Amino acid sequence: MNQEVLMPWFAASAIMFVKYKDGKQNGYPVWENVHLIEATTPEEAEQKAIKRAKEDEGDSSGSFVWNDRPATWMFAGIRKILAVSHPDLNGTQFDGAEVTFSEFEVTTEADLNALVNGEDVRILYCAD
Repeated sequence: MNQEVLMPWFAASAIMFVKYKDGKQNGYPVWENVHLIEATTPEEAEQKAIKRAKEDEGDSSGSFVWNDRPATWMFAGIRKILAVSHPDLNGTQFDGAEVTFSEFEVTTEADLNALVNGEDVRILYCAD
């Protein structure tokens, strides 16, 4: 019987930042893009995630601007690789599977409510 071997899935958190092409870089706008990666090991997932994230680098043929300044997206690195939990019995993902998680802390209940409502709030990110 020829049985297919199913590979596990990983969530790879790629950190991208905006680099300005002109003047001083007074801050770094940062996005965390989470990519779903199929791989046999976390190490393989990381290599595939790096390759995938680097595809997002660039300046859209010179048309990308951020805060009215010419800019480019740069890949900073992979922040974390997590195995995706809750596959079904066939090894495939299903509705409700946890893809990734982050732990952070807010100071007040008002900050918690602001976070839930998608408003600006300061958080303390807790490293894994």
